[in-house]
Amino acid sequence: MSLLDFFWFFLILSSLQPVVRQRMLEAARVRLLRKIEEERSSRVIALIHRQETLAFLGFPVARYIDINDSEQILRAIKMTSPEIPIDLILHTPGGLVLAAEQIAHALSKHPAKVTVFVPHYAMSGGTMLALAADEIVMDENAVLGPVDPQLGQYPAASILRVLEQKDPNEIDDQTLILADVSRKAIRQVKSTVQRLLTPRHGEQKAARLAETLATGTWTHDYPITVEEARQLGLNVSTEMPEQIYMLMNLYPQTAQRRPSVQYIPMPYTPRERKQNDKS
Repeated sequence: MSLLDFFWFFLILSSLQPVVRQRMLEAARVRLLRKIEEERSSRVIALIHRQETLAFLGFPVARYIDINDSEQILRAIKMTSPEIPIDLILHTPGGLVLAAEQIAHALSKHPAKVTVFVPHYAMSGGTMLALAADEIVMDENAVLGPVDPQLGQYPAASILRVLEQKDPNEIDDQTLILADVSRKAIRQVKSTVQRLLTPRHGEQKAARLAETLATGTWTHDYPITVEEARQLGLNVSTEMPEQIYMLMNLYPQTAQRRPSVQYIPMPYTPRERKQNDKS
């Protein structure tokens, strides 16, 4: 083999390596999903949004709930028998309201039990999906978030505050238009949340929760902890199966030149003192 042949062989092998690695990773995910399904006798759906790199070029791709996600999840729900429970694993910053509402309505209409697992965080539209579940299972340190709509870079609730603080004659037309859209967006999201919660919480409690979560009570990135979610009246458990954490490890973040977090990846338990440690 000549030096030139070796060079071309190395180039082809280097270009195929990311593809092979990605296929192996996807196969490992499917095996673990199947294992969880067998143990829980359920349909497991993973909606995990992390930055992943393209197979060859290596550019990071930001992920959020979009129409493609709703199409895939609706298809999975459609393929699930009415008596089979659904387990949805969520890790997402949120996304399109339309896509989140479609998924939430489909989950709420499924006759069997729907459980949402939140190992780290499910914000905005992710929280809306959690509200459609019969049970929310969160890690002790995981968080949910408010579902108040955002118009571009501004919260809809904050745009409406402008009308309360200024004379309409002093407000430009664009802001007035945004305020009108904001009012409609809040009303629509609030109605959706109330409709999702009413079957499990009753009309009055659902209305109160919808008011709290959808009308700008907090900033959009406010972390709702397990304790606070329980105080709001949500059915939250912290019995997170170990396989969920194992699955999250199969969705690695984009590799960086210098890792910002390092630790020895193994569980630690209290250790006995060494025999030569007298004090």
